[in-house]
Amino acid sequence: MIKYIIVDFGMGNLHSVKNAFEFLGKQVEISSDPETVAKAQAIILPGVGAFPDAAEALKSKGLFELLRDKALNQKVPFLGICLGMQLLLTKSYEFRECEGLSLIDGTCEKIQAGDLKIPHIGWNSLSFENKNSPLLCGLKEGDYVYFVHSFAAKLKDKTNLTAATFYGQQIPGIIEKDNIFGCQFHPEKSEKVGLKILDNFCDYCAGKIK
Repeated sequence: MIKYIIVDFGMGNLHSVKNAFEFLGKQVEISSDPETVAKAQAIILPGVGAFPDAAEALKSKGLFELLRDKALNQKVPFLGICLGMQLLLTKSYEFRECEGLSLIDGTCEKIQAGDLKIPHIGWNSLSFENKNSPLLCGLKEGDYVYFVHSFAAKLKDKTNLTAATFYGQQIPGIIEKDNIFGCQFHPEKSEKVGLKILDNFCDYCAGKIK
């Protein structure tokens, strides 16, 4: 059975994510230990909070370069959630310019929502940009998921955009590149649709879908 590791860097909804994977019958462990993460067959990086704090926490725990190696060189399936998705990007401009994991080329920038309230909190629908994505298997255009964020991805390569939502501007909801996936929303809080996305990720890890 695939061993899924949820990376603990002190800034995530770890147990709700763990509960979602366990509901799906998966073997999952929360860990901040580099030796444990190094043995992961699939990695989940959830996060809530500020990008610079998260990047520094990953570095201080010896996880930053390890995660890059696991994703880029070892090609381990990798899923970032909320702040964890933003960390996949090249850099962020939250509070100050800060480097990300550079797994997907793009920046993290404040949402320009006009008169709408920031942060963007609540249910919003997804429009599909890449219908062949393994994460979208069994989903319908317009399915709703749950968002909580003030910053969003700005992708350099639009082929990395899998699904988007709209809140004053187009906001990437799902991004991907090869074995690396990110969800700006919280799949663990998005009921049946969110569980289906997590289940699809697990099927991808197991080689059942590509």
